[in-house]
Amino acid sequence: MTKIITLITFFICSLMSAQNVNLTVSVSGLKNNTGAVKVGLYNSDETFLKTTYKSIVSEIKNNEATVTFIGIPKGEYGISTYHDENSNGKLDKNMMGIPSEDYACSNNAKGFMGPPSYKDAKFTVSKDSKIAIVFN
Repeated sequence: MTKIITLITFFICSLMSAQNVNLTVSVSGLKNNTGAVKVGLYNSDETFLKTTYKSIVSEIKNNEATVTFIGIPKGEYGISTYHDENSNGKLDKNMMGIPSEDYACSNNAKGFMGPPSYKDAKFTVSKDSKIAIVFN
């Protein structure tokens, strides 16, 4: 009986993992190798640029960084990333609230008189995928 339960559990786990994919994000166009790059993955309009679903910090080499989100469910996502030049763990802003560190979003989404929208940044992941984000 224990063997049967173990086999059923293993089968269910393998089915669940088959629904998950890996997403590799390459970030380029960074102006230097100072600090780190933080990449935030968002899975809804309500949380976009507020609360990440997952986030990864990466060191910079040759003005580029690459991160991989492993085992995420297939679905719709948006990405924001910023160059944390002073390694303080946050996107620094000036007195007007405008970011003073470089940032970018998936699909090259840009905001007009405010931050980019999830609608402009979102994309669908249905298999292992790679996307590129270029800082301008």
